Amino acid sequence: MTIHFVGIDPETDEDGCPTAWVDKQAEDLLLQSFQADDETTEACEALSPARAPIPPGETIIRIPKRMIPIIRKACDELDPGVH
Repeated sequence: MTIHFVGIDPETDEDGCPTAWVDKQAEDLLLQSFQADDETTEACEALSPARAPIPPGETIIRIPKRMIPIIRKACDELDPGVH
């Protein structure tokens, strides 16, 4: 398995917290976070260029602003030459 832990929400209660990993083999960013509520999901669907409901197997997640440094770190691990 090529999944690597990057970071967890700095304000974690260690019970269902936003977390970031990278899968270096697949070159994927993996995120755990809060599922968006129905109102947010509907708004995102309405604004999507796809003009379609969110398909099965996909969802909108809400990631707290405080996770941005961790997500940047995860992105840098997948694509280190971007700077």
